[in-house]
Amino acid sequence: MANTNTSGFRLALNKTRTFLSKPQNVILLLMGIVLTFSTLAPIIAIAEDTFKIHPGTIDEYLSGRSHGYTLANYLDLFTSPLAKRNLWDPLINTILLSVGACVIAILFGGIFAFLITRTDLKARKYLSSIFIFPYIMPQWTLAVVWQHMFSSNAVTGTSNGLLASFGIIMPAWWCVGLFPSIIVLGLHYAPFAYILIGGIFRNMDANLEEAATILDTPKWKSMLRITIPMVKPAILSTVLLVFGGAMGSYPVPHYLNLTTLSTKYVSLNDKYTGEASILAIIMMLFGVAIMFVNQLSIKSRKNYTTVTGKSGQISKVSLGKAGKYIIAIILIILTFFTSIFPIISFAFETFLPNPGDYSFLYTGDPSNLTTKWWVTNENITENGMYGQQGILHNPTIWRAYKGTILVAVCCSLFAGTIGTMIGYAVSKSRRSKAAGYVNSMAFLPYLMPSIAVGAAFFTLFSNEHINLFNTYTLLIITGTIKYIPFASRSALNSMLQLSGEIEEAALIQNIPWYKRMLRIIIPIQKTSILSGYLLPFMTCLRELSLFMLLCVQGFILATTLDYFDEMGLYAFSSGINLILIVTILICNTIVNKLTGASIDSGIGG
Repeated sequence: MANTNTSGFRLALNKTRTFLSKPQNVILLLMGIVLTFSTLAPIIAIAEDTFKIHPGTIDEYLSGRSHGYTLANYLDLFTSPLAKRNLWDPLINTILLSVGACVIAILFGGIFAFLITRTDLKARKYLSSIFIFPYIMPQWTLAVVWQHMFSSNAVTGTSNGLLASFGIIMPAWWCVGLFPSIIVLGLHYAPFAYILIGGIFRNMDANLEEAATILDTPKWKSMLRITIPMVKPAILSTVLLVFGGAMGSYPVPHYLNLTTLSTKYVSLNDKYTGEASILAIIMMLFGVAIMFVNQLSIKSRKNYTTVTGKSGQISKVSLGKAGKYIIAIILIILTFFTSIFPIISFAFETFLPNPGDYSFLYTGDPSNLTTKWWVTNENITENGMYGQQGILHNPTIWRAYKGTILVAVCCSLFAGTIGTMIGYAVSKSRRSKAAGYVNSMAFLPYLMPSIAVGAAFFTLFSNEHINLFNTYTLLIITGTIKYIPFASRSALNSMLQLSGEIEEAALIQNIPWYKRMLRIIIPIQKTSILSGYLLPFMTCLRELSLFMLLCVQGFILATTLDYFDEMGLYAFSSGINLILIVTILICNTIVNKLTGASIDSGIGG
């Protein structure tokens, strides 16, 4: 009996040693434990909040109690006379907005990626670099620009925008509501599609299409049967990122007057706190459903092997002598309005005596421009300064700037490293249940609205037991968990393109795992992996919804910008936007010079 127990113990020990001898299994085990706690804790907090009675809110009135748990939140949200306004209309708008943004982002970003990587289009380097600007800028930037361009007193009841000043009045459906929200969010997230799809277009094995050409396969059939299936993982990852982002987007529908689950969440959160948490759960459920679809696609992913052809440069599609110039001019004009014009608009705002008043454009008199918003070096209560010093001398702004850089760097380092490890482990064991679980847990935070995540971490870490409110530690923890999906998706896409034989050859020669990663895998997919660090960095720099509940104004730039907007100092908020954009461009340039890689360099920038 003792021998049987001993042999069983040895067998289990050997199985454990064999399992742990593979680095991907160790990573999956550790990440599974960490992500389970860090991801499920906010979800549990939100789920509990849907049943909790909040003193001073509607659930206290409906239940007749001031503490404990109740189903009143669910009954009121789903069955009350206000259910249509509080739930069903926002739900329909959110689904339409998310689907529409996915379509716009994939079509625009995917076609742009194809033109940059697979055609003889002119000005590819410039277009590639400028295309990522809408994502670099805060999400609400294009929404504000849309307002300035198309709003009118006759239709929207606001001051006349640029076109209305010239007598061009756009209809209401164009100015506010679902249509402009879809366009703005689609343009904002199009760089996702461009980065993910363009990376695969550029790194695709030339053998595949050369073999099809040798076998006399028509171009259209080669595109449908080979090229598009190869970029399918990137398209599905883009759908996940865009759908999850659009589902929880607050600034764009807020500025463009569209009622969605996220805007309704904010409006209900004060007096209908429990019902607002139910809306957050509904948003998460939609994202989880799409994630399962993506999980099935990864398991059934096709692999291709060529039986003929020799690897070489991928042949580029000719757009014609005139076509390559005409299409380039069209794209240059389009990217000007989506990428450069907003920056010019922000710059003008900081020199106008009354931000939003562009009358000097029509009079041709630039003498009314002022530099007071930048250089005022003393507290002035007159001239609209509200006792604030100019941007260049304002201690609140520069203290917040230092805090923003600290949080962004730490979040990108932690999220990028963890995401790269997850991408590697999942790609090596993509058909295992453990890989599917870790991949799902890693992406789940992205599916939750940023405001809901911030509220959950506020609940977890701002109490009498653990009080981290208004500390950089709390911001870094929250940002890392929220941004891991950026790095994990970027790393997973690149790792799925690597042949297993590359690492096996090194394994046969007994090269340690860390050397295989540092000397082989990371150098090959350097661009995609660095994107996994840069995307969290850029996102963190202009994040507002995630951090607004976790710190006070003046702590980071995003909350400070919102603070100046509330004060009516729109020149200051425009100046902060400029500072953020310039900071990101400088950081991207430094990384490009030091490593040869930037967000778009692997695609054609």
